[in-house]
Amino acid sequence: MSPFDKVGVYGASGRFPDLLSKTKDLADVFEVVKEAVRVKLGVSRAGLMLGLAELGGDGSSFIGGMYPVASNIIIVNKGPLERVRASSPEMYKAYVFHILLHEYVHSVGYVDEGQARRTTLEISSGLFGKDHLVTRLAEDIREFLPMFTYPIPRPMPEDLQLELVKNFDRSNVNYIL
Repeated sequence: MSPFDKVGVYGASGRFPDLLSKTKDLADVFEVVKEAVRVKLGVSRAGLMLGLAELGGDGSSFIGGMYPVASNIIIVNKGPLERVRASSPEMYKAYVFHILLHEYVHSVGYVDEGQARRTTLEISSGLFGKDHLVTRLAEDIREFLPMFTYPIPRPMPEDLQLELVKNFDRSNVNYIL
């Protein structure tokens, strides 16, 4: 069941913080991300997978996620994801939303990193307001780096071990042959 099923009309800016707060897992958050992009940009994309992988980082930088251009997968860095869930659970949904939104924006055609960041910020502030944690992450994620980064540097492994999240994109169409 999508988080939109119980909410009704969901275009107004006050609905998105409520939608995000009601999410239960990564797939639920992704449904809110897709709706945010549909509402603000008028575009959507189906058929994406989510892979979790250790992407490395250090005390002052990390890769939150990535979208390999012309692919059907978003990859999220497991290390920071687990650190946020363990050390700042109140930030977890906002962090996940921010990372997935940024990568989904890439997947719908905003390949330039600067444009993807600006678009992510515009969507976040437009739907969550300027003071919401989602918007603050989009404005300057460096403010939160100590919570997301690695205390001991970890290089990106040469061989990524992807853990695929099942039932991630609920807009996929399954055909029965």
